[in-house]
Amino acid sequence: MKRLVKVLSVLAVTIMACSPVAAQVTKQQQELRSEVETKTGKKVRLFHSGTQDVKKVICVGDVIPVYREVYAYGAIKKTEVGRIRVLSYLGEHYLEAEIVEGKIRRGDVAAKESAACLVHPAPDED
Repeated sequence: MKRLVKVLSVLAVTIMACSPVAAQVTKQQQELRSEVETKTGKKVRLFHSGTQDVKKVICVGDVIPVYREVYAYGAIKKTEVGRIRVLSYLGEHYLEAEIVEGKIRRGDVAAKESAACLVHPAPDED
């Protein structure tokens, strides 16, 4: 009987120690997972290479399609998920833009002709 109690208590402690602990998912963790979608009217930042080619192709006021690339069945599928309007240049490597339509996530690609930009959410303006 004592042996059974010892085995069961060791088993119970092992199960408790090995079980995953449910953690609260913070806003920052959600953003890191790229699952946060930004909706119409919100501002985003577009990262680009900073070359003159990008600055020639993408101008302030342009409305640019945004694509999401998904790996499926051994191929990369490119789907249009929305459109953004370029508002201004921010330094050498960023553009500020506003979402005109669609639901856009971090990591989506805004592309016009030969230029492409990576979408990032704009910092919170509190």
